[in-house]
Amino acid sequence: MKSLICEMLGIEYPIFQGAMAWIANASLAAAVSEAGGLGIIAGGTAPMELIRGEVRKAKEITSKPIGVNIMLLSPHADEMAKMVCEEGIKVVTTGAGTPGKYMEMWKANDIKVIPVVPSVAIAKRMVRSGADAVIAEGTEAGGHVGELTTMVLVPQIVDAVEVPVIAAGGIGDGRGMAAALMLGADAIQVGTRFLTAYECTIHDNYKKKVLNAKDIDTVVTGRRTGHPVRVIKNKLSRGFQELDLNIAPPGEYEKLGAGALARAVLEGDMEYGSIMAGQIAAIINKEESCKDIIMDLMTEANKLLNRDWN
Repeated sequence: MKSLICEMLGIEYPIFQGAMAWIANASLAAAVSEAGGLGIIAGGTAPMELIRGEVRKAKEITSKPIGVNIMLLSPHADEMAKMVCEEGIKVVTTGAGTPGKYMEMWKANDIKVIPVVPSVAIAKRMVRSGADAVIAEGTEAGGHVGELTTMVLVPQIVDAVEVPVIAAGGIGDGRGMAAALMLGADAIQVGTRFLTAYECTIHDNYKKKVLNAKDIDTVVTGRRTGHPVRVIKNKLSRGFQELDLNIAPPGEYEKLGAGALARAVLEGDMEYGSIMAGQIAAIINKEESCKDIIMDLMTEANKLLNRDWN
């Protein structure tokens, strides 16, 4: 299965690994890239030198293309923007802002820029600023989300822009991949399923929580604050819901959520850690290698797309 995005980025399969903060490190990203997809190291709010170290580790594992995600609201965004040029990264995905101020520098270094977008208006704005492709992410995704579902968002963005569209949100198997491609996407981005990859270094408690998730086990918190996040339900998510009900000031949300993702990822705190995962978690029931995940996605999608419908 070849696509424009594969040719553009020099990857074998049209599958991106989601940039999950504290999770998408060298181990995971390099394994995805080595298996033929595009592994992406998540910058989050981490210091630049820490992410540079992960980039260099990934290069020791694979010679294939890897990407770096830069959260543009990070206090380290300016340093990160320069670092990807210095390290020879050729694909940057962005979130939480507009990458316009870095475009000239990135283009001069032959970097493909692919922002994550939650709406048609933002997709158009990113393309006008020079984006080479966009990731259309639906609200089914884990972590920070918009409001539109993948099913309605992807075809609208495909119709609105002239660059490749990568579909994200609620895609965890070949059926979802085939559906996204039929909606006009050129590739898919997968996050939650890679949480259970052998090469994903999150705490075992986190993996087990994803593997045991049911269809209604995720919830979006923080919509009232303008920073909605999809997580697996626990005491922390109920605390955020109580803040919503009480119309608490923003400081209360920040106090409750401080360090919560790291608690889940590193310490395995399943009560007060932020267990970011998408709605698709319910269909994930085993640990596999990144290679096996990618092969399963490709095999099932190809089977469906080549099916005789007569």
